[in-house]
Amino acid sequence: MIVTILVLGLLALLGMPLFAVIATGALWGFYQADVDLAVVAIEFYRIAEMPVLLAIPLFTFAGYLLSESQAPNRLVNLTQALIGWMPGGLALVSLAVCAFFTAFTGASGVTIIALGALLYPALRQADYAENYSLGLVTTSGSLGLLFAPSLPLILYGIVAQQLNVGPSISIDQLFLAGIFPGLLMLLLLGGWSCWKNRAIRQPLSEFSWTKVGKAIREAIWELPLPFVVLGGIYSGYFAVSEAAAVTAAYVFIVEVFILREISFRKLPTVMHRSMVLVGGILIILGLSLASTNVMIDSGVPERLFTFVQQTVNSKLTFLLLLNLFLLCLGALLDIFSALVLVVPLILPVAVGYGIHPVHLGIIFLANMQIGYLTPPVGMNLFIASYRFERPITQLYRATWPFLVLLLICVALITYFPQLSMVLL
Repeated sequence: MIVTILVLGLLALLGMPLFAVIATGALWGFYQADVDLAVVAIEFYRIAEMPVLLAIPLFTFAGYLLSESQAPNRLVNLTQALIGWMPGGLALVSLAVCAFFTAFTGASGVTIIALGALLYPALRQADYAENYSLGLVTTSGSLGLLFAPSLPLILYGIVAQQLNVGPSISIDQLFLAGIFPGLLMLLLLGGWSCWKNRAIRQPLSEFSWTKVGKAIREAIWELPLPFVVLGGIYSGYFAVSEAAAVTAAYVFIVEVFILREISFRKLPTVMHRSMVLVGGILIILGLSLASTNVMIDSGVPERLFTFVQQTVNSKLTFLLLLNLFLLCLGALLDIFSALVLVVPLILPVAVGYGIHPVHLGIIFLANMQIGYLTPPVGMNLFIASYRFERPITQLYRATWPFLVLLLICVALITYFPQLSMVLL
């Protein structure tokens, strides 16, 4: 088993696609166990039997439609009218709008690319320091991963449900669990931004009810979206997949037929880009189900738990080591690959230490979103470097204060589970 893992790891480092690495590991494991290899296809087909999986392509499509329309501009104008008068008002606008879009697209890189051209020049024009502006936009891109209807939250729930380890969990619970940890990150970064930019005495805009009313009228079609998703689910009117269908249909009708910001000529391009992301997620998920069964049949989670239990006696120490491991993992793997590959291994171990699967999910995602910013290979650092045409070393310097604040948030989320569990 160890030799197989080393060989597959080497192939991945040499550039072999991740789904092919996972498929090879699953096929080899079943072959060694003398199991018909057709079981891999059967395991892959299991994803078609998961009703909640419909939410992934639908929410992704809705998010990409929003990012390609003028919705980002309207939401920036609305938040500017509401909080632009405050010290650091434009920074708060950036945090709020980026978190909203990442929650719907599930991909922080998309947020940086879609909103970076809008927010970065505005920050510089308002006399915010260059490094601060770069760090803010780069960091804000990952802040929505803990808010519904984030795709990583849904995917974690699917993987955890398939493992059936510890207390049962639902996607609804994960949506609730992410609210306070996500708000904690926004509030801490927002508070620091206000203090950092207190010397900028000229407010972004004077508060005016007339401006607020105009901004609300312009964004009137986007404002119901959070209520459609969360209100529909927790009122009992919609299941998660039904809320996704309603959201996608609503956004499609508004952007294509009512506001006409997405033309029929442009629509196939938007659909293609969103479904390429979904296709990659589903391929990795389907193959990982087979790979997970190989590991379970081989007793890998049990052996891993035994080893960790013999090495780490304290739950607090385990949580500290888990955070360090996840931070490194987030800097090396994209969040979707990490979810389907690593959660089957660490969830049984965490449950053995008395950690609730919902709490573990929030810890996992909070660390992974910071991993996007962790030098030397955090994905968002390279995306921002490319988008803003700045050296990667400058992005390292620009993001480190935000990274420190987010690490404080992760520590609070980890050691105060009430933040995640209080609404359940």
